Amino acid sequence: MKSISTLPIFSDAQIAQAIAELHIADIRQATIGEVLLVATYLEDTFGIPMIRMDQGSPGLPANQIGLEAERAALARGVGSQYPPAGGIPEIKTAASAFVHAFLDISISPRSCVPTTGSVCSSFGSFIACTQRHQAQDTILFLDPGFPIQKAQLNVLGIPYEAFDIQSYRGAQLGAKIEEYLHKGNIAGIIYSNPNNPTWGCLEESELEQIGLLATKYDVIILEDQAYFCMDTRKYLGTPHQPPFAPTIANYTDNYIIMISASKMFSYAGQRCALLCISDTLYERQYPALALRYHDSGIFGDSLVASILYMITSGTTSSTQYGVAEMLRQSVLGTIDFVHDTYTYAQRAARMKAIFERHGFHIVYDQDVSAPVGDGFFFTLGFGTMTSGELVSALLHYGVSSIALSTTGGTLQGVRACTSRMSDDLYEVLDVRMAAFAEAYKDNL
Repeated sequence: MKSISTLPIFSDAQIAQAIAELHIADIRQATIGEVLLVATYLEDTFGIPMIRMDQGSPGLPANQIGLEAERAALARGVGSQYPPAGGIPEIKTAASAFVHAFLDISISPRSCVPTTGSVCSSFGSFIACTQRHQAQDTILFLDPGFPIQKAQLNVLGIPYEAFDIQSYRGAQLGAKIEEYLHKGNIAGIIYSNPNNPTWGCLEESELEQIGLLATKYDVIILEDQAYFCMDTRKYLGTPHQPPFAPTIANYTDNYIIMISASKMFSYAGQRCALLCISDTLYERQYPALALRYHDSGIFGDSLVASILYMITSGTTSSTQYGVAEMLRQSVLGTIDFVHDTYTYAQRAARMKAIFERHGFHIVYDQDVSAPVGDGFFFTLGFGTMTSGELVSALLHYGVSSIALSTTGGTLQGVRACTSRMSDDLYEVLDVRMAAFAEAYKDNL
């Protein structure tokens, strides 16, 4: 029987060198950005390719229709003019039509606002949500979640609470959330759907519970749809035809939906997203906002003109034209962004098969009524290893990932991203994980 090498790709000394030179306190609790730096350092310094499962950067070409529309806009001279604070009319109209086509909800163009990425969307929304009522100053995270959003609250000095929803899926979720809302300090609830990092999806019954509570306690729901319609367990890409992507908008008027062009159109470098605010919420008037900003106190106007404009002074004009055209062509059926992004699900299935063959398991593997699907992210555990131990051990074997503990997950494991996987790396991954499994077999 052929023996399997257990030798790591990178030695303790090489890993220690990278950590020391990059001034990283603890690789086991490293942020996404820190893991990215370490992986890049190891690749560049020692000339050995990494399996990059760290940063969720798109791994597909940018949509050409958007690029052509953006070039045309620049050629028309839009680069010399400041963009409107609330967005150009073309993108606002296109966004309104887009959410109607793919979510089956009605939001007026006025309430659809472009931002410089969903990170900007959540940053501004956190401010508006926590300033509208003095007593409601805290954000509730339905974890696991996107670590950067908590980092944003640390920058802003806004308190937050969080819990891992895995033990409260289904009928139990509403009661658990109400434990937090009953205290009266929660201003907003944030989650991603599909979820980063687990790729789990909240189901209609769970969204209904959340929506009813949002209305009862006057809490704003921040629904992060960065991976719009990318739950491939059913096809969600036919405009104006069911099935539609699940959304909180069906169950409350207290919502902000964040839709990003980064993954949907592989347009991450241009930094453009949409804040789709319910018309009812957009028009609500809050004396606290009026007093603070000396404006009307209308929620949407304060968010756009008194908050978002102070952060970025609008979204790049040419990019808005590019995204507007991609939204419009998606509604017409010319662009099938759901089909275009199916590559990530195919990669996930192949990667999972390799990991599972070598003793790994999917950590967050089940929604309420079905197994979690394949997509942009998945989660991995290995026997008794903790999240931090697994991050460090995988790094030695040339695989970069982030610890689930940094996402608010209470289960042990790592987040794996499929976006940077390529055909030439599957065999490399298989060989490395065979060696890993042999080296760490006592942990199983």
